[in-house]
Amino acid sequence: MTSLSLAQALRTQSHGPLDMLPYARLLGIGFVRPDGGETVELHMPYAERLIGSPGRLHGGTLAGLLELAALARVIVALPADAPLPRIRPVTITVDFMREGALTDTIAAAEITRMGRRIVNVSARVWQSGPDRPIAGAQVNFLLDYPER
Repeated sequence: MTSLSLAQALRTQSHGPLDMLPYARLLGIGFVRPDGGETVELHMPYAERLIGSPGRLHGGTLAGLLELAALARVIVALPADAPLPRIRPVTITVDFMREGALTDTIAAAEITRMGRRIVNVSARVWQSGPDRPIAGAQVNFLLDYPER
């Protein structure tokens, strides 16, 4: 199953850490729901451990941030009164557009299609503004509902 504590935090709080996920805790990722609706922004504060090549963020941290943003968006879109399915990534395609500077980084995602079993999500990550993404991803998730 997908983390129930993650779903509860995303659905009931306007902001907070994602420390219930070990990888998110390692990266220091927190979330904000700026409009109180289904938009979820993930914030990854800069830390020296995130450096890949000198002067750049590691691409794996950006890819992980993109996947978590996509997952958060799907969780918020699912009905809160229904059992939470296991949400499993099927494919993730990441496009790196420019270098990640050594500064705080933000990610958000949008659902492009939500079916009964497959969800297609487009995610982007930026530093200076959402109109200048440094990376983007297309993520396909499989919704594996518990047997009824």
